[in-house]
Amino acid sequence: MDQGLLAAVVSGSARLTPEQGLSLYHRMSLPELGRWADARCRQIHGDALRTYVIDRNINYTNVCSAKCTFCAFRRDAEDHDSYTLEHRQILHKIGELAAIGGTQILMQGGMNPALPLDWYVDLLHAIKREYPQIHVHGFSPPEFIEFVHFFNPPGATLEEKILYVMKPLREAGLDSVPGGGGEIFAPAPRRKIGLGKCDAESWLSVMKVAHSLGMFTSATMMFGHIEGYADRIDHMRMVREKQDAALAAGRGHYTAFISWPFQRENTPLGRVKDWGMNQAELDAEFPGDVVARAYDFGRNPEVDHKALRPAAAEFGRRVRMSGASDYLRTQAISRLMLDNVYSIGSSWVTMGPHIGQLGLAYGASDMGSVMMEENVVSSAGTTYCLDEAVLCRLIRDAGFTPAQRNNRYDIVRIHDGADSPDLQVTDWSQHRARKMHQEMPREKTEPLTISIAKASTLQEA
Repeated sequence: MDQGLLAAVVSGSARLTPEQGLSLYHRMSLPELGRWADARCRQIHGDALRTYVIDRNINYTNVCSAKCTFCAFRRDAEDHDSYTLEHRQILHKIGELAAIGGTQILMQGGMNPALPLDWYVDLLHAIKREYPQIHVHGFSPPEFIEFVHFFNPPGATLEEKILYVMKPLREAGLDSVPGGGGEIFAPAPRRKIGLGKCDAESWLSVMKVAHSLGMFTSATMMFGHIEGYADRIDHMRMVREKQDAALAAGRGHYTAFISWPFQRENTPLGRVKDWGMNQAELDAEFPGDVVARAYDFGRNPEVDHKALRPAAAEFGRRVRMSGASDYLRTQAISRLMLDNVYSIGSSWVTMGPHIGQLGLAYGASDMGSVMMEENVVSSAGTTYCLDEAVLCRLIRDAGFTPAQRNNRYDIVRIHDGADSPDLQVTDWSQHRARKMHQEMPREKTEPLTISIAKASTLQEA
């Protein structure tokens, strides 16, 4: 809470400890926390520009070997609504993106054991052959870990096996690796919500290999479920420490951190009871906080959960959902904790356009994508979709000049003239949020059985 310390954090000459980050979360008022996070953001990005990107999320398959309890997207291969896109379908989607001036695709999917490595290599070659200008931001760390399991590559260590799989994808056209599947790194909640998904060390190992190949990556966090507040801070600590190592190596590194609250609709975890529905729970400590404190920011990796009872008896059986103020508080802390990560992204996709806009006053410098398509978060009930003009207006109304960026956060266009997308709009009723495209399996069609003669008779009738 010391003003001198926080001023040093803003200038980049001091670093918050995890304990200090947690104390700020609990003790500082939301408006004051926002002011410090905004000051740090302005120190890095200046006072003028805030960015967005035109890209498309392509979720190439929803068949997945994991059984995460927070996910409404995954399907088993035999499910009636499972799908895997063909290469030509993916190329068609990229063509639609290129037609509106898009610069990248975010390509992630379920972990589908039926797809061989050549499927991915051939796809990347096809994308770069037809759309060499499109940046391919693809295949999250959990996918790479499952590639290792599916393809059984040679190597004495996990990192060597990851490299064996990643290198041909990189050579075929993979430009960067997204931070999907970060969820929450703390082992206790991660084991309960991410059944069949890689642990934090494996996730971080994938990113280390990507950085060694010169790729730039992002990091993510999903909160507001069974985790403790300290787990969020520890997640940020782990990203920060790995970023230190990546920057020291001088190759690839994390460019951005994006966090968002758990979306409960249509998910198994969403059916878990809320915490605080009676006075006894309101007077007690949330079980996730009890467990998180025992792990002590990773300093105590082996915790006997039985010894934590009865305080932690309901751990994993109650959720503490996150609202707008908790989201903004967490985002602001991430800007102050992650002093070595360039950009903090605002999650308007989950929080809605105006809370996303408000995020620009709480440490965020980027509004993300126009979101032509999204299938994972939207499966859990979030379906916001905005066009470029609306994103520009949200940024401008927040007091900044909108600027389109690419994956490296280089500025592509600054919208400071009359030809800006938002300044050309005369009727905003034509630019309301609309339902985004969601991939569905193609309907099975019955063979045509009507004869030509019968068809002619029907046409005349």
